Amino acid sequence: MTRFIFITGGVVSSLGKGLASAALGALLLARGFKVRLRKLDPYINVDPGTMSPYQHGEVYVTDDGAETDLDLGHYERFTGVASRQSDNVTTGRIYSDVIAKERRGDYLGATIQVIPHITDAIKSFITNDLKDEDFVLCEIGGTVGDIEGLPFLEAIRQLGNELGRDKALYIHLTLLPYIPTAGELKTKPTQHSVKELLNVGIQPDLLLCRSDRAIPESERRKIALFCNVREQAVIPALDVDSIYGVPINYHQEGLDDQVFEHFGIETKAPDLSRWSDIEDRILKPEGEVSIAIVGKYTGLRDAYKSLSEALDHGGIANRVEVGLQWMDSEIFETSDTIEHLEGVHGILVPGGFGERGSEGKIAAARFARERGIPYFGICFGMQMAVVEAARNMAGLNDAGSTEFGPCKHPVVGLMTEWMQEGELQKREAGGNFGGTMRLGAYPCVLEKDSRVQGIYAASEISERHRHRYEVNTNYREELENAGLKFSGMSPDGVLPEIIEIPGHPWFVGVQFHPELKSQPFDPHPLFTSFIAGAIDQARLV
Repeated sequence: MTRFIFITGGVVSSLGKGLASAALGALLLARGFKVRLRKLDPYINVDPGTMSPYQHGEVYVTDDGAETDLDLGHYERFTGVASRQSDNVTTGRIYSDVIAKERRGDYLGATIQVIPHITDAIKSFITNDLKDEDFVLCEIGGTVGDIEGLPFLEAIRQLGNELGRDKALYIHLTLLPYIPTAGELKTKPTQHSVKELLNVGIQPDLLLCRSDRAIPESERRKIALFCNVREQAVIPALDVDSIYGVPINYHQEGLDDQVFEHFGIETKAPDLSRWSDIEDRILKPEGEVSIAIVGKYTGLRDAYKSLSEALDHGGIANRVEVGLQWMDSEIFETSDTIEHLEGVHGILVPGGFGERGSEGKIAAARFARERGIPYFGICFGMQMAVVEAARNMAGLNDAGSTEFGPCKHPVVGLMTEWMQEGELQKREAGGNFGGTMRLGAYPCVLEKDSRVQGIYAASEISERHRHRYEVNTNYREELENAGLKFSGMSPDGVLPEIIEIPGHPWFVGVQFHPELKSQPFDPHPLFTSFIAGAIDQARLV
């Protein structure tokens, strides 16, 4: 029997609904249950693929090629359960599907309304594409009271009634702010937030109360009284030193126990030993390395959320603390590169789109190559490393990418055709931005005795992609003669996936996004190896 848990948020945004959902999913898994996590986003974009990272943060990509909300990254990292296209939906996609059905005549001339047509579509999304999951956790994006979120709240209200109390649970995440001048935590924002939820017909069963300090019993009793829940159902969600301490913290506060009490399930205590080990490695590192991230969205950390987490995972694997220095690549176009990169133990250039800051990334790749500093280029970062090698190793002075316009030596260009699962895929330079990318998981064959084959300990891998442009294999011979090695290719030998520089302490570029598959208890091998290379560099400094 599948049970549904709905997670809503109130008072302010960015309280951590995604982390709360992921942590609860981890606790349910630790008790031996099968879980699925889903995100319902109220914004009208069909998906986040064409949204600015400054607006939305990173775009998370699944194996089946869905561009999704970054919270799905939290879900995968905490649970190890692979997300799918059917795990993230937006208002835009719901309305698009309903309008398409109306145009086809599926509604037989009915007047299309939010209730029942939109809410039915939302309920269908929540309950479809399930197998034998014990629990489905559904996070509702935004904050209770937002106009755009009302159809989603109405849909989960209806679904709760249809499923019955033994199959549905509502968790509401709120904030208890501390007012220094009054010297106390304030419960009124939580009371008002629950009242907003009650106005749409939803009585929360559990309250997760975010706070930066312990919540007195008197305040918990007060919240329980005014919000119509049991005192035990008021769960403190206190700040922790690391997000990977959240599952243990929530268990200690009784969150999972209250979930099972609601459903009337008796179960064994969870095994949280691996989370204890991770927390111990984070809190008791045996060293520190400094990594420079040279990107164009460094003003918003969420733009590189999976990346920063994967670097932390590499630190966990090597039992060191990873200090991140966020650097806007444009600074390297107007000032001395050495001034900013001197002393770091590793340089990482992440993915991105557009010409802005590209010359700075090229300069960072050259600095790493010439100084023998570990370099990790991801997607666009690999492409800029190839441009740098073409210019400064192969002597192709006018080398560049056609993404920025015509150039004499287009070592990076728009690939118009490629194979995926035996089918020919096509794209056009003038096509819709949302439909011209190579998205999702693709296989890659690793060259024998290459650095990356040793890192992966495999001859063929599968990694997730999100990009439009590819390295041009017409220049492969010139580049390899100059010292750049193509060590990973698509199975048909058409698409370059990995480059490296033999003899360099650690210089690897990958066309895919390995950060999307890294987990704290299963760090991605490339990040583990990169941080190990940074440790070796730190010993030399």
